[in-house]
Amino acid sequence: MVNMNILLFGATGMIGQGVLRECLLDPDVRRVQTVGRTATGVPHPKLREVVHTDLLYYASTEDQLSGFDACFFCLGVSSAGMAEADYERVTYRVTLAAAETLSRLNPGMTFTYVSGAGTDSSEHGRAMWARVKARPRTVRLPFKAAYMFRPGAIQPLHGVRSKTAAYRVLYSLTKPLLPILRRAAPGLIVTTEQMGRAMLIVAKQGAPKRILESRDISAIAPAEIALSPENH
Repeated sequence: MVNMNILLFGATGMIGQGVLRECLLDPDVRRVQTVGRTATGVPHPKLREVVHTDLLYYASTEDQLSGFDACFFCLGVSSAGMAEADYERVTYRVTLAAAETLSRLNPGMTFTYVSGAGTDSSEHGRAMWARVKARPRTVRLPFKAAYMFRPGAIQPLHGVRSKTAAYRVLYSLTKPLLPILRRAAPGLIVTTEQMGRAMLIVAKQGAPKRILESRDISAIAPAEIALSPENH
């Protein structure tokens, strides 16, 4: 698919930053529109940014949410210190509010939602974040197609940084070990570049399964292709 119009939620987060970069670099993407509480401030002729503070309601911005071929939904927050009701609102309810609006305005859209490895599909496990993250049922909405990406460990590349201070410290401490871990367990660690490229490939070509784990993401966008020489 060429001349794609992409809608991107969560472009200021770690995964969203990587996905935005790949969308702007892809010659098949004509336009990228971000939606979020803050703008990225990235200058690019392909990019348009919509600042929208209430991510549960979209009536005031519906006229800006149609005409898109794919949506990459990369919003997310850490569950640390959050009550389950608050975490559910930020993840489950926000995701479904956007998905329900977009499926009505763009029935031919491919919708990709980022969850995480270990999410609990039974929704009855002990880990609160895993129960809540499993709740969005975007695959049941009338999109052309819907996929859930469930990466495990993610390596940020190209200056991408997490907004969470604790994660930044963790990535800094583990950075020397990542090349070793990638060789020891290929497919279990994906990069922000792989995430973006895999989403674009799935939007263009589809995928054989609806829920894509780290190994699936690596198979779609292999590291030897996704990693540029500056990052080896």
